[in-house]
Amino acid sequence: MGKYFGTDGFRGEANKNLTVMHAFKIGRYLGHYFAKDHACRVVIGKDTRRSSYMFEYALVAGLTASGADAYLLHVTTTPSVAYVVRTENFDCGIMISASHNPFYDNGIKIMNENGEKLNDNVTAGIEAYLDSEEDDLPLMTGDKIGRTVDYVLGRNRYIGHLISLATRSFKDIRVGLDVANGSAWQIAKPLFDTLGAKTFVIGDEPNGTNINENCGSTHIGALQELVKEKQLDVAFAFDGDADRCFAVDENGEIVDGDKIMYICGKYMKETGELETNTVVATVMSNLGLFKALEKEGIAYEKTDVGDRFVYENMQNNGHCLGGERTGHIIFSKYASTGDGILTALKLMEVMLEKKQSLSKLAEGMVVYPQYQENVKVASKPEARNDVDVQAKISEIEKRLAGDGRIIVRESGTEPVLRVMVEADTLEHCQEYVKEVVAVMQKKGYCLHVDSNLR
Repeated sequence: MGKYFGTDGFRGEANKNLTVMHAFKIGRYLGHYFAKDHACRVVIGKDTRRSSYMFEYALVAGLTASGADAYLLHVTTTPSVAYVVRTENFDCGIMISASHNPFYDNGIKIMNENGEKLNDNVTAGIEAYLDSEEDDLPLMTGDKIGRTVDYVLGRNRYIGHLISLATRSFKDIRVGLDVANGSAWQIAKPLFDTLGAKTFVIGDEPNGTNINENCGSTHIGALQELVKEKQLDVAFAFDGDADRCFAVDENGEIVDGDKIMYICGKYMKETGELETNTVVATVMSNLGLFKALEKEGIAYEKTDVGDRFVYENMQNNGHCLGGERTGHIIFSKYASTGDGILTALKLMEVMLEKKQSLSKLAEGMVVYPQYQENVKVASKPEARNDVDVQAKISEIEKRLAGDGRIIVRESGTEPVLRVMVEADTLEHCQEYVKEVVAVMQKKGYCLHVDSNLR
């Protein structure tokens, strides 16, 4: 990771550690960088945060000042930007979003011409330019100043692409959708309606400050209640930029990213679509996923946390299904990034083709209890690599003896260490996590601790 760009772009609180001048200079650099021997074309999408409009205009100003043409998709999803970039000959794509974060945060995600995360060398160049005291990039004049183009047509083409992937009509299927007051707001319901579903939608009244607020894939309780109240067959929750998806079965039970990978991986193996017979997950996926895949004769690989690392592994090894427990699921035949709406469509496909409920499809995976505490620290490497902390981790690994695991990792976007234990009982999980955190507290590393039961 660089000074500004982490595993998921440049993210921070709007106009504090991510400012409008940062956005302007990013636009300036990209417009200049890609205009080597042709007129640069950049496509931009945004979510519904109040600051997204401000950053959009700042990026456009920087791009056009450097001679690039900016094409605006307006409010749309991260995967739609990736789709438009790779199918319509753009030099790069930009998504303005902080994903599942609260509204006061925002982010700038940059994609290359293939809809993939931008090369680290390019982001290093951007960071150097952001820190430079002088602006030595030329300002275009006359007819060399770039244009701004309304390009909602690109978003509509993406919707058409998704509709074309459905294998059956959704007629008579009662579907719940939580669009998180975010990017999926104007996309998910029209798409499911077009395919014939009877849709029930929540989180569809964005006002600029309520994105992800008690809704979406990180606050799924309201959708669970909707399933029970309306007696729905299935429901799907997306995050702020709709690159994640959690499902809720007909009983109101959550089907997370691990269960989605299990369901889709098993089905794709049955249909001959699981190329290399391998599913790519991260080290944070539940042990139950790996045991369930083994039982089905499906291989798996583990990567560091982040859909970027999952996708890189898939590309390098020819795998076609991968993702994270958090709901970033990548179907590489159709997308270069996690796509929440596509994930929902693929789950619908399995349900309809197998003629089984989501609860029935998910019952083959037994979830091991997990407990995690997020420890805010002044220095992540110092706390994580402390001799006493490492000794305690090694001690717990021996006590788990293959019937669980402990992971202590650094957050890619926050000054936080995540201490997670998976074991046979929740009591053991909590006991072992608290032992590690106690060592960190004794050594003076902890600033704050939040717990997370899974």
